[in-house]
Amino acid sequence: MATADTERKNFFKRLRKGKDAGADQSEMSFMDHLEALRWHIMRSAVVWIIVAVCIFIFIDWIYDVIILGPSRENFVTYDALCRFGHWLHAGDSLCMPPVKIEFQVNEVNGTFTSAINIAMIGGVIVAFPYIFWELWRFVKPALSAKERKYARGSIFWVSLCFFAGAAFGYYLLAPFTFNFLATFTLGKAGLIQYKPTINDYIDSLTNIILGCGIAFELPILAYVLAKIGLITASFLRRYAKYAFIIILVVAAVITPSPDMTSQIIVALPLLLLYWISILLVARIDKQKAKEEAEWS
Repeated sequence: MATADTERKNFFKRLRKGKDAGADQSEMSFMDHLEALRWHIMRSAVVWIIVAVCIFIFIDWIYDVIILGPSRENFVTYDALCRFGHWLHAGDSLCMPPVKIEFQVNEVNGTFTSAINIAMIGGVIVAFPYIFWELWRFVKPALSAKERKYARGSIFWVSLCFFAGAAFGYYLLAPFTFNFLATFTLGKAGLIQYKPTINDYIDSLTNIILGCGIAFELPILAYVLAKIGLITASFLRRYAKYAFIIILVVAAVITPSPDMTSQIIVALPLLLLYWISILLVARIDKQKAKEEAEWS
């Protein structure tokens, strides 16, 4: 009897050819594939919950050291940027003024809800490689041997881009964002006290981390689209000016603060990733041209 992976591969082949998935009762039906997908999702959910429980067990340390890190005056980014500015002989242009944020809780279950949010979102971030691996296990049987070869190492590169984006958001974008929001004044100074709720702070921090993590997947997306023939390097170069506008809009969405500095900090690496995507797609175009020349 054929294995589940072989049956799933044959099923997707029939879909490509436009044949009825139920034509051969010895192979998996469409509902069987939904059942297989359900188990992949369930295993991902179990790992996610396990990681979330582990985070909740150590919630005090995670809250004090990791969550509150960007809001503290002694956060590593503040001193590193200031030293970098001095090394560039730019004076104190990269030195952000010390900021101290005092949080408040205005709900009875506010602290407990915050702890649950930290555990759940932290579980998604930490378990991301496994979740993507389960998705890959479901899709892999539908790929040809050549497509599998092209996708070799995809779990590593997708996870690397995601964690690189998350680190960028946590160590660079978040300090700029909270520093700006904490020092921004409205009306006469002293009449408004800046005391955000802890839930607002956690939501802003997690949006930054997840947003940057997803945004840094741009080269992977370009690679996949180029492999299936939807984009080319010339196409990306031709529409670069429109991509620049889209990147600015994405940067404005990712950054919760309206200051130009934070948006530029996000836009610059996204522009760099866009040009890296062009170089990556150009390499794929050369490979395809070489293969076509060999076949002709």
